This record gives sequence, C-alpha cells and structure tokens, in this order.
Amino acid sequence: MAGSTEELLTRLLAALEHELGGAVELRRRLHAAPELAHEEWRTAEIVREQLPVQAQSAAVTGLLARVGPAQGAPIAIRAELDGLPIAERTDAPFSATGETMHACGHDVHMAALVALTRAAAALGELPVALLAVFQPSEEAYPSGARELASAELASAAPAAVLAAHIHPELPWGSVALDAGTVNAASDSVEITVEGQASHGAYPHLGRDPILAIAQIVVTLHAQAGRRVDPLGPALINIGVLEGGRKENVIPERARARASLRAHRPQERTALRELVEEVVRGVADAHGCRGTVELIAGEPALENDPRIVACGRELLAQAGLGIAPAWRSCGSDDFAFFGELAPLAMGFVGLDGAPGFLSRPLHHPELLPPEQAVVHVARTQAVLYAAAVEALGHR
Repeated sequence: MAGSTEELLTRLLAALEHELGGAVELRRRLHAAPELAHEEWRTAEIVREQLPVQAQSAAVTGLLARVGPAQGAPIAIRAELDGLPIAERTDAPFSATGETMHACGHDVHMAALVALTRAAAALGELPVALLAVFQPSEEAYPSGARELASAELASAAPAAVLAAHIHPELPWGSVALDAGTVNAASDSVEITVEGQASHGAYPHLGRDPILAIAQIVVTLHAQAGRRVDPLGPALINIGVLEGGRKENVIPERARARASLRAHRPQERTALRELVEEVVRGVADAHGCRGTVELIAGEPALENDPRIVACGRELLAQAGLGIAPAWRSCGSDDFAFFGELAPLAMGFVGLDGAPGFLSRPLHHPELLPPEQAVVHVARTQAVLYAAAVEALGHR
C-alpha cells in the first residue's frame, strides 16, 4: 500500500475523531424521527443542516454533497434515508414512537457519513472529491438508487460508489469486505389465483382458489430445490398469503406475494420461469386460472476486487479487523449504482458489542450500539482511501 494513501487515511481518521461525538447525537435525532420511503422530508432537512457544504437535492428527498476538488470524477459514498414500517420495541431513550422505525441501521449510516463529510471538509485538501449521497427509498420500490443512477448521480459521473452497512451476524470490531458477488439480485412477484365462488358445504359447485394457492406455495418451495443449481445461491420466500373472508365460503380469488433471490443471472431467470410454470400448472389442475405479475428488483451486488484488496489492507489502520468471508441472499438497491461505476460495500459487525442485544436486521428490537457510528464512519473512510489508491487517483 502506497505511503501517500496511508497518510491520507491517517489525516482523514484524525479529522473524523473531532466529529464523532456530534455524529452520535445526530444518530439519536435521526433514530427518534424515522420516515418511510418516499417521505423522508424531515430526515433530509436534519441531514442538510449538519453538512459543511450546500447540498444538492436529488431524487426528490435525496441529497448530494460534494467536498474537495470541483473538477474530476468524485468518489461517492452512499447512506440511506428511509425507515421501515415497524413499531420499535427497544426501550432506548431515543426510540421512535408510532409505526415507523430505523431497523436496518440507516440512522447509523447517515450519521457516520455526515461525520465523514465534515471531516473531509476540515482537511481542506483531498486528492479526489468525496460525494456524500443520501439516498431515499432503499426499503421500497420505486428504488431511490435506481432513480439517482439514471439522473443526478449519473450527471456527477462518479469514479466509484461505496457504502458501509451494519450487520448483526458479523463479529464486533470487524468488517466483511470481499470481492465479487456479496448480495443477491431480488425480484418480487404477485400471484393471483381466480376460481369460482361457492358455499363451503358444496365445494363441487365451485373451484377453490385457496386450495390451489396453498398447493402453489408448497410446490414452489419444493421445486426451487429441484430445478435450480444448488451451487448457485437462490431462494423463494412467500411473505404474503391471503384469500377469503369467511370460513364457510369458497372465495373467487386468492393472492400471494413472494420474493425471488439469486446470486447469478441464470438462477434469477430460472426462478422467474419456475414461478410462471408452477402457478399456471397447479392452478389449471385445480380448475382455476393463475397469473403472475413480476416486479423486477435490483441486480446482484458485485464488489470491485481492486477496491476490496486495498480496503482490506487499510482496515487495521482504522482499528478494525477483517471478518470471515461474507456473502448472503440479502439484497440492496445500492447494486443499481453498478451501472455507473465500480462498487464496494463493507459489512460492519455488531455481534458481541458491549450491551448489544443480538437481533436480525428488520427486527423491532434491533438497536446498534452508539459505537457502531464510529465503526461505520471509519469503514467509510477506509473505502474512500482504498478507492483513491485502487483507481489510480493518488
């Protein structure tokens, strides 16, 4: 690793130390007042007030803030603005009330990126501009990342786009930073089965969509394990199943919603085709009609090997270790930025942090410790310095 890169990171980390206390306070404010996707007006204003430069509005509620040279392709770092439709159960003094919660660490990511942006501005000189991207609507379609990638961020022409994301399954004090596919592509499907209504006492006079859709659910799970290459991670999850309103009535229709996830394009295609085939075939066998509406989601997330290699060398300088290799069937619309530039996302561990109650992402009791803001900010700094080195901007 070149000495100039290590020196850059040293200076950036030193400046960052002066911002971390304020970042923890900002995290508390953001955590206490979450907003859903497409509604992050107040969140964006809180962030805007803390930035050291004037921010450009983007993708309606999003923000872009550039620090450093006005010329040249910037290195972008993303944080997410939105919360989730979850009622919080953490009992934290700054917990959210109501039915919305930051249950995926977005409050931590935002506070860390504000701190890093302020630290970068305090340095006065940067070899490459840092572009802080505060993205709306990561948790719901239409994707805020996709909108940015086709508009304001595309105009900024970044040299790389980076991100750090907390993860409760990885060891505290470590970061998973691995090359290649680290997150899955994701699609949603809505399945509708139309039958013929009847009295429950006379099922032969109707065609039962409830029975048909129940068989579809079972068949989809079974066939995913038989029709898809087991060496390529892929899964189907049925998250919504609904139909009927009274126990003695066969309804006219039933619905299900499912997510499809895969690491490789061939498995993604196979899952889409499988759903269409199973829904039509099983519905036909029950005398019903089955249809599928596909909502195409984000592609798989591919970490750039050059940035990863440099970043792994720099983590120790930031007081962080390298976590065991980490790949998952989680997904993130951050992958849409791969249409613009090389990507790298590091996963910041929480498991074993003092006082941390182990809970999965999107759980109503998930509460990253305040020191997680520090770890995420340092990881963002490492990724920035790694991209400067890897992409030859020294």
